[in-house]
Amino acid sequence: MMGRYKVIFWDLDQTLLNFDRSMDYALRAVFNQYHLSINDDIVARYDAINRNYWNRLELGGITKEELKAGRFRTLFEELNISYVVPEEIASVYQEQLGSVFFYMDGAKELVINLRAKGYRQYIVTNGVNSTQANKMRLSGLDQIMDGVFVSELMGYPKPMKEYFDACFAALTDVKKNECILVGDSLTSDMRGANNAGITACWFNPERRAKDVDVRIDYEICRLEEVLQILEQENV
Repeated sequence: MMGRYKVIFWDLDQTLLNFDRSMDYALRAVFNQYHLSINDDIVARYDAINRNYWNRLELGGITKEELKAGRFRTLFEELNISYVVPEEIASVYQEQLGSVFFYMDGAKELVINLRAKGYRQYIVTNGVNSTQANKMRLSGLDQIMDGVFVSELMGYPKPMKEYFDACFAALTDVKKNECILVGDSLTSDMRGANNAGITACWFNPERRAKDVDVRIDYEICRLEEVLQILEQENV
């Protein structure tokens, strides 16, 4: 018998799928294609720049198009590389990023199990639509999830209330008190859950310190713990 929660909103990158591994693969593939040298320090620097750009997007400070090329423009300026076109690199990177996927530990088994139990599951993501669509298809998540809400198609980025308003406008038969959002980002997922008025479950496998003022209802280190939360609510 199903308890309080009937709908699970999943973040995609670094929650169900291992974005860090895909990013590392895609970045190295692009640099190799353009005969640019790359090492772990460059990957780490890109990661930091990329996170900064996504934070700015979440705050509404830049657009998705500005993000896609801007992060590479910033990186190449730091590396003193002037003979490549950031927009071109960004396009190739997105293709590479959408060409591979790596599940987080236990993720696929969990979502299949939850589907069999009758839970409705949706992806909520700020990722680039074409990239996310490819990863969903390759990973088989498109056959498991009940739907996908990509921010660039919704008109607003996660965590904005307007983004979730658009999600719920498409889910007219869903009550907010029946929903739980599971994600790894405090600024995007947990703040988004707060703005949406739904339960916030922070997936924190690295046991990071909570350094953002957001409400967290549950904190988990392993995805399988979601099942325990759902069963708890069934008591």
